[in-house]
Amino acid sequence: MLIRYKKAFEKIAMGLLSFMPNEKDLKKLQQTMKEYETEEFRQLFLWKEEDIIGLLGVINLDASNELEIQHISVNPSHRYQGVGKKMVKALKEMYPEKNITSNEQTQAFVEKCDIC
Repeated sequence: MLIRYKKAFEKIAMGLLSFMPNEKDLKKLQQTMKEYETEEFRQLFLWKEEDIIGLLGVINLDASNELEIQHISVNPSHRYQGVGKKMVKALKEMYPEKNITSNEQTQAFVEKCDIC
């Protein structure tokens, strides 16, 4: 189930976000987390089954019809089980009116999800 990020989940969210190639540096990771917490056009979601095992970060600029996936990460012990695709599908169901897009980092994965 896709749930909205809360400050109580900060450590697990940072851990999941650190699996993204451009988020390895602690200062960069902290800056990214701060952006998700303070900028209203950025949203962070967590994927919860029994535990929180995935993260999805999106940006929605200027009330556009696009929702761009900035970050997508799954706990390594839960990879290759369809969790990432479930997160993208749940995001599309949550925002059916939005066109889900990707950035350079997430493009290859989002294309595999075939959500269009």
